Amino acid sequence: MHKTLLITGGAGFVGSNLVLHLVRKYPNYTIVNLDKLTYAGNLENLRELEGASNYHFVKGDVADAVLLQELFSRFAFDGIIHLAAESHVDRSITDPLAFVRTNVLGTVLLLQTALRQWEGQMDGKLFYHISTDEVYGSLGETGYFTEQTPYDPRSPYSASKASSDHFVRAFHHTYGLPVVISNCSNNYGPYQFPEKLIPLVINNIREGRPLPIYGDGQYTRDWLWVGDHVEAIDLLFHRGKAGETYNIGGNNEWKNIDLVELLCDLTDEALGRSPGSARKLITFVKDRPGHDRRYAIDAGKIQSELGWQPKVCAEEGFRQTVSWYLNNLSWLENVTSGAYRRYYDKQYAG
Repeated sequence: MHKTLLITGGAGFVGSNLVLHLVRKYPNYTIVNLDKLTYAGNLENLRELEGASNYHFVKGDVADAVLLQELFSRFAFDGIIHLAAESHVDRSITDPLAFVRTNVLGTVLLLQTALRQWEGQMDGKLFYHISTDEVYGSLGETGYFTEQTPYDPRSPYSASKASSDHFVRAFHHTYGLPVVISNCSNNYGPYQFPEKLIPLVINNIREGRPLPIYGDGQYTRDWLWVGDHVEAIDLLFHRGKAGETYNIGGNNEWKNIDLVELLCDLTDEALGRSPGSARKLITFVKDRPGHDRRYAIDAGKIQSELGWQPKVCAEEGFRQTVSWYLNNLSWLENVTSGAYRRYYDKQYAG
């Protein structure tokens, strides 16, 4: 069956991994990637797709209503997988309105455009919204987030994502728009922008710079290999039940300090350095405002209903991640220097 899909934010970390997966796996699908190419969007991630007959890139903003209408009229999308979002908590603290514009307004405009396009012909259509476990707030030392956990966002980022989730559900209940929402735990793997913890640590170790750890380092996160997340998105897009929410987690909890120490050891080993040398770079810094203590996902619903399980175990995934960044130094250096932002002009100018 042929489908035409719109992927928003497809040049970002999870988005580019998803686009690579879909274009390779479904040659009979038309995949349209809409990305604004802000600082975290990197077309070098998708270099191998240039010239693919079933792939189209469009530079643009999900908050541009005119552009969205033009794209729907041109491509007649059967489905949307909506990943475009501002996603860094620290940035949301300094500039919350940017998060409102992209994460809330952009989502609502996309919902409205899909509704107008699909009204009266909803069969076979789906608006799939990718969200985060951060909308649930913070856990104590025990317990897990489930699909029934009340929302309790603590940062401007998580508040903006919670708002967008509510709008997606409202469009389903009010207008009958077929939607699926998934809330995932922290992703890691190839192509992640190095402001995030894992690639930041790997790159700083490589360059001998301090490894900043917030507070006491005891903050706990559930880590999910990005390839496992992509497999779950594929499954939910094709088999998820309209109107439902699914939590996606790695069953892989790590305290920040323990994870950073492991990354130190793995990176020292990969670089042939003396064991323990990178740990000397660990530096505790002032805590982030409103820092959530622990996140942990109960992914029982997607496991029991659809048979999904994370495949990549913790240390294997972290070792693969260290290896990928150290074996792709030109990518890493282009990102950290800002040179990657010239790639669009070089490839698509004119």
